[in-house]
Amino acid sequence: MRYDESRIDEAVLALLYLTSFEEHGVWRAWKGHDWEALGRLYTQELIDNPRNRNKSIIFTSEGFDRAKAACEKLFAVNGSE
Repeated sequence: MRYDESRIDEAVLALLYLTSFEEHGVWRAWKGHDWEALGRLYTQELIDNPRNRNKSIIFTSEGFDRAKAACEKLFAVNGSE
């Protein structure tokens, strides 16, 4: 079966937002997701390079905003804030 990678990337971005945390003024998220999807998000400049020894990724400013929007779009209950 073929999958729409842009939709996968949006879902991974939303899931990264769910595990995000702020550390020293930088937004991070645990990187336990598909390496290919993380690589595509890096290529789109939404996260810093995930290929390192850290257990978390760092969002770019645009990446964090898009991750939050994707999370709200995909997972918010209608009428919730």
